[in-house]
This record gives sequence, C-alpha cells and structure tokens, in this order.
Amino acid sequence: MKEHLIFWSPVAEETYLKTLSQILERWTIKEAEDFEARVESLINRLKTQKRLCPPSGKQKNLRRCVIAPQTSLVYQIKDNIISNSVISFIHYADKFTENLAHKFPTPV
Repeated sequence: MKEHLIFWSPVAEETYLKTLSQILERWTIKEAEDFEARVESLINRLKTQKRLCPPSGKQKNLRRCVIAPQTSLVYQIKDNIISNSVISFIHYADKFTENLAHKFPTPV
C-alpha cells in the first residue's frame, strides 16, 4: 500500500505544542502521553488512508479528525493523491483557536 507524505504547517506545529502544553498544565504526563500516542497513531493511519477523516462542514477542502472531544486535527489533501498536509490542531477549550480558519496557510 502506498504511503503518502505528511507535511506539518507552522500553524500545526504551533497549535500541537500549545495543545500539549495545555494538557500538561491541566492534567498529568499520562494524559499528555496518551494524546501524543493518539496523534502518532492517527498520522500513521493517514499515511495510507488519506481520506480517513470526513470533510470539514465549513471548508470542504479541509478534513477534520477528532482526537478527543475537545481536540481535532485538521488536514488538507494536496495534489490529488500525493500528500497530506496537517494544517492545525484545534483545542476547543482555548480561545487561541477561535477563527483559526483565517490562519490556514496554503501548504507548499
């Protein structure tokens, strides 16, 4: 089975680290490790199943994967079938992610 490349946007890196930091502030290392494991597992599945998560209801070119009730990973499929690009992690309890759709960069 063909594996697709996955690129992380700067916003994705920033929001991932911010979400991880918030988990560590509010809960324990165990929850942070569980979050990291869920993300890693999801990324590995996306490498072979690029349409694993449903299209976003607001922006059809984006797909949203729910990692936890308050956290989602948003990604875009670019160049038809060649690569996935992680756009952002959305942590719904955080005002930082409000109106994040305006920050979505076009993946390179």
